[in-house]
Amino acid sequence: MSRRSVVRRAGSAVVVTALAATMAAAGSPADAVSSSSPAGHGATWLADQLNKHGLIYNRQFKFKDYGLTADTVLGLKAIGGHRSDIKEARRALARHVNNYTTFHTDRYAGATAKLLVVAQQTGGGAWNFGGVNLVRRMVDRVATDAPIAGRIQDKSTSGDFANTIGQVFAVRGLLAAHRPIAGKALHFLLEQQCRSGYFRLEFNPDKTSPDQGCGKGDPADTDVTALAVVELTAVSKGHRALRAALGDAGRWLKRHQRATGAFGGSGPTSGANSNSTGLAGWAFLTDGRCGAARHAAGWLAKLQVRGNLSGTPLARERGAIAYDYAAYRAAKQDGIDETTRDQWRRATAQGAPALVALSHCG
Repeated sequence: MSRRSVVRRAGSAVVVTALAATMAAAGSPADAVSSSSPAGHGATWLADQLNKHGLIYNRQFKFKDYGLTADTVLGLKAIGGHRSDIKEARRALARHVNNYTTFHTDRYAGATAKLLVVAQQTGGGAWNFGGVNLVRRMVDRVATDAPIAGRIQDKSTSGDFANTIGQVFAVRGLLAAHRPIAGKALHFLLEQQCRSGYFRLEFNPDKTSPDQGCGKGDPADTDVTALAVVELTAVSKGHRALRAALGDAGRWLKRHQRATGAFGGSGPTSGANSNSTGLAGWAFLTDGRCGAARHAAGWLAKLQVRGNLSGTPLARERGAIAYDYAAYRAAKQDGIDETTRDQWRRATAQGAPALVALSHCG
């Protein structure tokens, strides 16, 4: 795997379905939960995935995964507690701003946006994060001319891979920083919401087209729709159009929750999985839909490593959340090794915050 492909993947995605792009932090759904609760066990397992330098390291492909580190930080922040782990990871990310958001002369909008939110939510100083003004860098990645005014875009010799996930983070970060261009970024984001309430993942590849909004036939993306609710609810005060859009997104999610409480993603991840269910449950917690949140959390809990694990292949994995039932069954037999750990980390970073509903939704 090339360094460029690693940076591109980390900057454009939150999880396998559409990620992040970590996973999200529009205000924690609750104060710190008990360490012995399902969410607490998930947080402890997540914190243990950070190495001694405060980063997630992918042993299979031998690279420092800055994007997943950011998702882990945001997941821990949402659950509460683990302040020292969050602080150490924040410091590690501050030491690697350019490693994550740039490659030679390339500049990646999605990675910059996610890191901006991490800095803001963890007290890292977004105006001077590891010596870098992330706010200014984000502003520089937002188009100012029609017909794509407000659209985030990469500056890259390989093409522009920015998408709605990065746009969500950018809007969050720019609104929080009170930058004038935030209004244009928000307007462009709202154009990506389709009539029935969901958000699409990909922008119009034609930047010269006068129509940059969601069109007929654009596929729904559960993860992006949920991420918008999670990230933007906390900055929606005073933005009537945004509040209305988030309400529509929440209602769309509620209509598409399966009888089991689970959600699927889009395309190859359309089957029920903990990434999509975790984000949707987190979104329900964020906008106060406690019943739906608990329903999602109930399904997630069945995929969490728990019980008497002594002498089993999962003895040191209490709290981890599997992507789906097949992954859980395989791990019960073979454990979690370097070829599967990445999937478990991503699933837990997005699923564990949703488990807060089991403690805080009666």
